[in-house]
Amino acid sequence: MISRLLVIDAALARAQLAVVEDGRMLVQRSSSERMGMAARIPLMLAEMLAALNPHNIDAVTVTVGPGSFTGIRAGMALAEGWAMAAGKPLIPVSVGEALRQSIPDLQGRSLWAAIDSRRDHAFLETDHGAVSCALASLPRPDGPVAVAGDAAIEVAARLLAQGFDVMLTDARQPDLLGIAAAALLRAQGHLPPRTIAPFYIDPPEAKLPAGGLRPAPSEA
Repeated sequence: MISRLLVIDAALARAQLAVVEDGRMLVQRSSSERMGMAARIPLMLAEMLAALNPHNIDAVTVTVGPGSFTGIRAGMALAEGWAMAAGKPLIPVSVGEALRQSIPDLQGRSLWAAIDSRRDHAFLETDHGAVSCALASLPRPDGPVAVAGDAAIEVAARLLAQGFDVMLTDARQPDLLGIAAAALLRAQGHLPPRTIAPFYIDPPEAKLPAGGLRPAPSEA
């Protein structure tokens, strides 16, 4: 039985970590600085766990995306490394799944998690999957929708301007209790299984040079 969860989230603008037990926050840390995040969040984790007995943690959960390539990689690397070293299960949660747990009443609407992907584009995670789309050419909702995420204001405004039935929520980033709640639902089988892998939508922007990272060794 999972009671105490280590929660790690760096998928969006803020890196945040917590230990949650039975829906209560025991300790948490957060940082909005994106530069040097990969090096900073292990220090945040060590500081946070110094006040607790880490052996009492039952499982680790981490947000796997959609979101920032760098943040997703940093958060997942920390979560996977700690879970492996501690011998604890790792439970992946998407940003949309976590946001859903942060909103108590959707009033019968489907949820669109709208994540800013820059250059007037957004990632949309819905009940039907996830897509990358231009803000100027959003898909048509198939019914009333609620919109959450850091691009929610822009997406909701554009949908409303086209006459769709839209509710703008105040959930911009998954909260730590929402992530923990989604993880428990997955562990209990109430959410479908998810692969422990980054939930990327767009391909990476960085590409290897055609000739590789360095010249081939010369033959003597």
